Amino acid sequence: MFELKRILSFSLICINLLFAFSMAISPVSAAEQVTLNIYNWGEYISDGSDDTVDVNKAFEEKYPHIKINYINYASNEDLYGKLKAGGSSYDVIFPSDYMISRMIEENMLEKIDVSKLENYKYIDDRYKNLEYDPNNEYSVPYSVGMVGVIYDSTKVVSEDTGSWNLLWNEKYKGQILNFNNSRDAFATAQFLLGKSVNSDDKADWLEALEKLKEQKPLLQGYVMDEVFLKMQGGNAAVATYYAGDFLTMYSENDDLAFYYPKEGTNFFVDAMCIPKGSKNIEEAMLYIDFLLSEEIAVANAEYICYASPNTLVPQNEEYIEYIQEMHPDALEILYPQATAFRTESYLNLSEEMRRYESQLWEELMSYGSQDAGIYILSIVLAVGILTLWITASIRKRRLSKY
Repeated sequence: MFELKRILSFSLICINLLFAFSMAISPVSAAEQVTLNIYNWGEYISDGSDDTVDVNKAFEEKYPHIKINYINYASNEDLYGKLKAGGSSYDVIFPSDYMISRMIEENMLEKIDVSKLENYKYIDDRYKNLEYDPNNEYSVPYSVGMVGVIYDSTKVVSEDTGSWNLLWNEKYKGQILNFNNSRDAFATAQFLLGKSVNSDDKADWLEALEKLKEQKPLLQGYVMDEVFLKMQGGNAAVATYYAGDFLTMYSENDDLAFYYPKEGTNFFVDAMCIPKGSKNIEEAMLYIDFLLSEEIAVANAEYICYASPNTLVPQNEEYIEYIQEMHPDALEILYPQATAFRTESYLNLSEEMRRYESQLWEELMSYGSQDAGIYILSIVLAVGILTLWITASIRKRRLSKY
C-alpha cells in the first residue's frame, strides 16, 4: 500500500510538472482567445489566392491568441446601416472618406491613438489631416486613388482627350459610359462646370443635373463593374472609372488609355476605423498596425491595384516591378507627384442635401425616351458579369459605393 501511495504521489507530481510545462510553452488559455471581427469591402485584402499573401492567416500566425472573423459588405451605405441598426459587433471597418465624416458627426467611431501604432510613421503626410478627419483621430488611411477617363485609342482621336468634355462629345454618341451611382456621376458634371462636389447650393446641383441630362442621349449606359466587360471587350469607346481599375482593364486590352481631366477630379481615401463599442480595441490596433507593415501593405497594394498611402509601398522593388508589368506608366498613374488640376474628396453632405441629391438622381434616371433602352442594356450587361469575374479577376469593392 505504501509503495502504491508513493507511485501515485510521484505520478501526480509528474502530471503537475507536465501541466506547468505545457502552460509555459502555450501561455494562452481558451479563456484568453479573442475573435476579431473585421468588416471590409469584397476583394479588398490579399487573401492567398493566385499565390498571394493570405493577410488574415499571417496575422493569426503572428498573434495565435487572436482569430479573425472576416465579413464583407458591398457599399458604404450597407456598412452604415448595419452599424446604425446595432446588434452586430465589429472591431475594424474600412469606410470611405465621406462616410467617415458622417460617422464622426454621429459619434459612431472610437478615437485611435496613432502614437501607439508603430507603423503609422509610414503614412504619407499627404493623406493626413484631411477634411473628413482633420486631426487624424478616428481613421488610418488604407487605400487611396483618383477617378479618371478611360478611352479606347483605336476609337477616340487623341486631340479629343484631356477634358471631361470627352464624355459629352457627340462624335462618340452611343459609345460613352458614365457611373451608375449618383455621387460619382454628378461629380463628372460638377468638375466640368467648375463646381464643388460638396456644394450646399442647390443651384449648383441643379446645373449639374441639366448637364447630365444633356449627356444622357449620348450614353450607351450607366455602369459600375459592367465597365470592365465593355471596355476590355472593345464594346465602348469612353468611360470614367477609378485609376486602379484601369490597370486591370489594360491587362486585358492594351488599346486602352487613361488620363486625369484637366478640370479636376475626385480624390478618395478608404481608411481603417474602429466602430464605437468595439470590445477588442487593443487587438484592433494590432490588426491596423499589422496592415501598415511593409510586406502586408505591399501584398494588399498588389492585390487590389489601388494606390497605397504607405510610403514604403511605391519604393518597394518587388512592388515596382509588379506594377510596371501591368502598365509602363502605372506608378505615374497611381502616384502622380504633382497635379496641374484640382482634386476634391467627397465629404458628408447634410441630410437635406443628401435628400436633394437623391431626388435629382431619380429625375435623371427617369429623364428622356431612351431610358428603357439603358435599363435593358444594364440587365444584359449584368448577365455577362459572372463570366467577367471568372476571366478578369475584378476587384468588386466600390460597387454602389455612393
